[in-house]
Amino acid sequence: MKRLIVAFGFLTRLPMPQIATDGDDFAAAIRCYPLVGLVVGGLVALAGWAGGMIDPWLGALAALLVWVAVTGALHLDGLADLADACGAAHRDRERLLAVMADPHIGSFGVVAIVLQLLAKLVLLHGITGYGWGAVALIPFAARIGPLAWARWLPPLKAGLGAVVAGAVRTRDLIGWALLLCGVVVFAPALAATPLLILGWGLWLKRRIGGVTGDCHGAGIELVETALLSVLVIAGRF
Repeated sequence: MKRLIVAFGFLTRLPMPQIATDGDDFAAAIRCYPLVGLVVGGLVALAGWAGGMIDPWLGALAALLVWVAVTGALHLDGLADLADACGAAHRDRERLLAVMADPHIGSFGVVAIVLQLLAKLVLLHGITGYGWGAVALIPFAARIGPLAWARWLPPLKAGLGAVVAGAVRTRDLIGWALLLCGVVVFAPALAATPLLILGWGLWLKRRIGGVTGDCHGAGIELVETALLSVLVIAGRF
């Protein structure tokens, strides 16, 4: 329970009780990330469904606002940092890591955030009827990604990527993978999740050579948007 509270406290802005924790608790909290995603997704879907009763665009906007508010734009920050680093560093990995560590946001980061929010808004507008049930499961599926990336890729610097390295056990991945398989029965579009997680991991390995906290955050955002795209496309057939 302690590590679940730590996971909620880190990944969301939902009020959590104050508890004593240590570095091991913070690292092991990554095992609870998908469960946090279920709660985030439920709130997003509820807002989208309620707003959509009035107007589809209002539903999309309500869902997006809740998505950003509940997560505190945490993963958007990671996406922006990675975009700035890739835009400024080109092939110099040391420069890339230095730019990623800079707390200031640059033009590449701003563009990445704007495009990401616009993409989610448009895709959420394409959700109709029972599609909101599948939307509720997307944050859950995307947050399986950090468990895979932490297990697979080496951390590149001190920070979240280094803290969670080694905290993911084989049984954690198997357990969440089996649950994802069960979820796919109700939301077939989520069958794309393993490919998306694998694709992002391969890109990180080739382009950066490892993973950082920003890479985890950016991956969550991009997997979520990609799953929304698959869901909308699947809904048209």
